[in-house]
Amino acid sequence: MRRIETIADVHEALDALCALDSRLVPVRVRAGDVPLRRTEPGFASLVSIVVSQQVSVASAAAILGRLTALCDPLTAQAIHAADDSLFREAGLSRPKQKTLRAIAAASMAGELDLDALCRLDAGEAIARMTAVHGIGRWTAEIYLLFSAGYPDIFPARDVALQSAVGHALGIVPRPAAARLAGLAESWAPHRGTAARLFWAYYRSMKGREGVTLT
Repeated sequence: MRRIETIADVHEALDALCALDSRLVPVRVRAGDVPLRRTEPGFASLVSIVVSQQVSVASAAAILGRLTALCDPLTAQAIHAADDSLFREAGLSRPKQKTLRAIAAASMAGELDLDALCRLDAGEAIARMTAVHGIGRWTAEIYLLFSAGYPDIFPARDVALQSAVGHALGIVPRPAAARLAGLAESWAPHRGTAARLFWAYYRSMKGREGVTLT
């Protein structure tokens, strides 16, 4: 199945999703604009995703802004050579510092080729990414969705998606990751667009973004 490369691909997949599951028709109406959300694959893109973990969108943007100003260009070599004080000044937690250093080391050693990963089967790409310290499944899934346009990935561990799906479909309490992953199976092979739809729904529901625009 082709990748999600353009906003036209998103609209086509949304039409297919609504045909698959009529419950998504009102979700689409309330969600409004469903962004493409694509960025170039590579080290800087993965760094932005790591920075966004477990913080608000606004906080992630502020931290990333400081980091890119202090470490320009934002490359594996620059992160590898950076002093701990640079990370502290940017506002990065110690676990995230450790993760960025691990990603930089793996990239420099050729163990993590972020461009080549985008050409692999999703399962293999996720397995290779999560073999690196600090890269969990959510991080790998977000990278493949946003940086490579994989069409059928649904990050069920994402709290905003759990909240949005629970609210939209009347599931109380909101579905946990395992249940949400099961629910999302019915939206294959367009689960990547379903995730975009529910993030947009979350934005409408909460008045703020539920995932960083990398």
